[in-house]
Parts: sequence; structure tokens; C-alpha cells
Amino acid sequence: MGGGLRGCYGENVVGDGKGFGPEREQTDESLRTERANTDRALAERQATVEGEADQVVQRARQEADAVLAAARDKADGRVTSGASAAGARASVADERVLEDETLRHERAAADEAVRLERAESAALLGSLLPLERDKTDRYLLTERVRSDDALSNRDDFLGIVSHDLRNLLGGIVLSATRLAKRAAADSDKQDAVTDAARIQRYAARMNRLIGDLVDVASIDAGKLAVTPAQGDWALLLAESVEIFHGAAIAKNITLAIEGDRSPLLAAFDHERLLQVLANLITNALKFTPDGGHISLRADRVGDDIAVAITDTGCGVPAGMLESIFQRFWQVGTNDRRGLGLGLYISRCIIEAHGGKIRAQSEPGRGCTIRFTVPAAIST
Repeated sequence: MGGGLRGCYGENVVGDGKGFGPEREQTDESLRTERANTDRALAERQATVEGEADQVVQRARQEADAVLAAARDKADGRVTSGASAAGARASVADERVLEDETLRHERAAADEAVRLERAESAALLGSLLPLERDKTDRYLLTERVRSDDALSNRDDFLGIVSHDLRNLLGGIVLSATRLAKRAAADSDKQDAVTDAARIQRYAARMNRLIGDLVDVASIDAGKLAVTPAQGDWALLLAESVEIFHGAAIAKNITLAIEGDRSPLLAAFDHERLLQVLANLITNALKFTPDGGHISLRADRVGDDIAVAITDTGCGVPAGMLESIFQRFWQVGTNDRRGLGLGLYISRCIIEAHGGKIRAQSEPGRGCTIRFTVPAAIST
């Protein structure tokens, strides 16, 4: 029942740097396990069928032997005594020996024919099954090669488009900034100032969306860049609060740092973890109503840095506390406040630091996102 999974695509495709390694290795292992289970089940089924057939044949032979023995006993009872009877019994005994020998040979021949037929059937199945599996493997290899080519082309295209879009956005932001500066000197041009500010906000949002898409492509390709260096978590939290201070005031939301504000030194990628805090604060601002409160806190817990971002928003149902970290997750089907990538990217960045992230919430009473990252650089 051979024909195990061929290893060609496991060597040529899985380890090619496309970012599918763990998933494809898991798929290959599952396929190998399934085929082994199938082989075992087929062997057990064949053994069961053959055993049942043998039992039927054995019972039939036993019944035939019993009928024959009864017939012989009946025939023996009819033989009278005397010299002629003794000669008849001797002749019958000789005939019966020949009959028994002939029957044994016939049964042995029948058993051999059954054995050969079973062996031929097993050999035929054993030759066909590997052919079918090889065909499946070739199809899978072809599809993976095509998928890798398509993904490579997509990543190249995304990189080119992202670069060009960011150049255009840079020009838009620069022009809007210059327009706002010139219009600010003239009180009659305040509308231009407002429009310029709106352009800047739109451009910044577009830039964030492009950055999220690029990060997702990097994550899929296994190339998310994380470069830890010695830094201060207290300063990082202060910087993130300063960035969103204006947005919080605009919504009448209190954004503050809680706990000890003394230096909290550790090794981390400053820009990436600033990105995480920005994503989490943005998410909290999105779902916290006017007059609400958002707090940030960082503490050293053993060998880790533990960070918590708490809001007084609408909260998250218990069944969705894991789902919110999946890509493209939205609160509802009609929610259009982003692509649903911020928390997914944040989780990937935290995990790239060797940490973990989770959510705690009670609907109607806010949500707390907690994550921990090692304080020291791994060696």
C-alpha cells in the first residue's frame, strides 16, 4: 500500500523564502499523516475482509466434512458381517483414503488460487495508489509554484506602487503645508487653511494605509524588520501620548500615562513599538465616546516589560477577544473605519519581539489591551 508523499515540492517550494514555510510544512505533514492513516485503514479493512472470507470457507468445509462423515457412518452400518463384508470394508477404506487425499489436494489448490488472487489484487492496488498520489503531488507542486510566482509579482507590484504613491503623497503634504503657511497670514483665507489641513489629514491617513499594506506583505513574506536597541519605555509612552494629544482633545477624551514615570530601560525596536502604541491608541480613540478616558501604563515584571492600554469605550464581546487580532477584522460588516490591519500588525510586531498580546474587556465597560515583551535582547 505504498506511495507516500513525494518530497520534491517540500524541498523546492516550501523553503524558498516566500513566507509559506510553516504553513506548507504543516500541510505536508498533515497530508503524510492522512495517507499513512489511509494505508493503515486499507490494510486493516483488507485483512478483515479476507479473515471473514476465510471463516466462511472454513465453516463450509467443516459442514461438508460433517455431512461426509455422517454419510460414511451410515454406509458402514449397512455392511453385514462375514468374509465378504470384511473385504468390502477394506475396499471402501482404500477408496476413502484416495478420496480424502484428492479432497486435500483440491482444497490446497483452491487456497493457493485465493492467495494468488489476493496478492495480485494487493499488488494492483499498491501500484495504482502511488500513481494517483504522485499525480496529486504534481498538481500541488504546480499550484504552489504558480502561487509563489503570483505572490512575488504582487509583492514587487505593491513595492513599486507604494513607493510611487508615497512620493505623490509627499508632494501633496508639502504643497498643503506651504499653502497653509501662506494663507495663515491673510484672515480672508482661513478657508484655504482649513482645506489645507484637511488635505494633510487625508494624506496622512492614506500613508498609514499604505504602510499597513506594506507591513502585511512583509509579514507574509517572513521579512518583518525588527531591530531592538536599548531604549526607555517611559519616553516611548510619552512620545505616543504627545502624538495623539491633539486628536484626544478634539474628541474631549483624556489621554494620560499612569504609574511610575521614572526611566524604564529595555531593549526594543523604538519605531516598531511606537507603531504598536499608535495602532492601539488609534483603536481606543475610535471606540471611546466623547468625554472618555484612555490610559497607558508600562511596568517591569520579572524579565519582561508589561504594557497596558485601557479605554472606557464600548468594549469587545468575550467571543471576539481573539478575533480582533486577525487580519481584516472589523467590528461589523458596515464598519469602514480602517482596513482592520492595525491589531493584526501589532500582534505580529509583538511576537517578533518574542512577546505576547491579549485583550480583556467587558462589553459596555471598556477594553484593555495588554502585551509583554522581553526586557533584554535575545542572543
